[in-house]
Amino acid sequence: MDNVAHIPSYLSAEHLGPWETYLVQIDRVEPHLAADLRPLAPILTRPKRALIVDVPIRLDNGEMAHFEGYRVQHNLARGPGKGGIRYHPDVTLAEVMALSAWMTVKNAVVNVPFGGAKGGVRVEPKTLSLAELERLTRRYASEINIFLGQDKDIPAPDINTNEQVMAWIMDTFSMNEGKTAMGVVTGKPVSLGGSLGRKDATGRGVFVTTVEAAQRIGMSIAGARVAVQGFGNVGEAAARLFADAGAKVVALQDSTGSIHNPGGLDVRAAKVWSLAHHTLIGAPDSEPIDNADFWGVDADILVAAAMENQITTANAGRIRARLITEGANGPTSPEADLILQERGITVIPDVLANAGGVTVSYFEWVQDISAFFWTEEEINARLDRIMREAFAAVWDAARAKGIALRTAAFVLGCERVLAAHQMRGLYP
Repeated sequence: MDNVAHIPSYLSAEHLGPWETYLVQIDRVEPHLAADLRPLAPILTRPKRALIVDVPIRLDNGEMAHFEGYRVQHNLARGPGKGGIRYHPDVTLAEVMALSAWMTVKNAVVNVPFGGAKGGVRVEPKTLSLAELERLTRRYASEINIFLGQDKDIPAPDINTNEQVMAWIMDTFSMNEGKTAMGVVTGKPVSLGGSLGRKDATGRGVFVTTVEAAQRIGMSIAGARVAVQGFGNVGEAAARLFADAGAKVVALQDSTGSIHNPGGLDVRAAKVWSLAHHTLIGAPDSEPIDNADFWGVDADILVAAAMENQITTANAGRIRARLITEGANGPTSPEADLILQERGITVIPDVLANAGGVTVSYFEWVQDISAFFWTEEEINARLDRIMREAFAAVWDAARAKGIALRTAAFVLGCERVLAAHQMRGLYP
């Protein structure tokens, strides 16, 4: 297939970024799809709906500011749209399209009954006061209100958004509906219908899938050296779980820099330091290293839990790890993916590895609808089971077809989506 044929007319080819990465992934997957589903593959290369909104707010100084927001529903064949909302100065329509498409595949890989969606506002939230952030959130929620609903489209936190932002969105939607609608978002505070275990869910999924992969390649987690890029909710939770399992977290990187200790870092102490000083640099028993040198750290496992397009042709050849787990969405470029395959490095793809968050979001949604809530032990047990079963299915498919785990995950997820389209038919 020619990727250019699948570029919407409202996007310029030179600014595709993550969307182009997604299209390349679909190109690589299509030959491996079941023959009867292959003709339906173009469905995956086009979002169902894309909404661009102006988000004007009154700043604390009385001036008006405008921000651009997006909500994209990529595919709804298997259920309502599900995907996070991010606030970041680099948010673009192409990025949100790609993220919504990866949500489509991700939800299908772990077999939760959701389609794929994503949202974002192009803003540097650190420049806004709490009151300005609330006004931005409420106005954005009002603008995308036509998409939202517990049986239509259910947002969740993403980069620079949290349970407070979700609470504001839920409240705004509820005020417009004239009733409390807890199920319209997930990742909420527990006091407003949020689920226990949600905060660590994505990092826990990263940990569980890594343990499963390590067992299959003959690697012991106890004593394994782990490098983690990204030290937010996902990276911090994963690093903590690895340390608790006896692994040595030898390197950490966040937006402020990188630290290293070949004997192992104290993850909890690094978290306390980061919260107090707003940087990892200077954390106890650590040495700062250049960000470029992070990729060459002597480690067995590398967790990429930051942003898209972090592992590229510039650093893929330096990575020493035998196992890479993608805690972020789209952290590996297609070209780097091939380099890693050639080097024999096992990559657990994002659409599988970081699906723990949306899995517990599914649990939260179910609990909100039923008004019956589970214990954290029940949540973790259900999450672990789903992640292990999903990993086993992807691993077995990869071995049976002789393909990489990423391709196998996409085959599994895409076939489930396309089978839903096949059964539903075309209306009208």
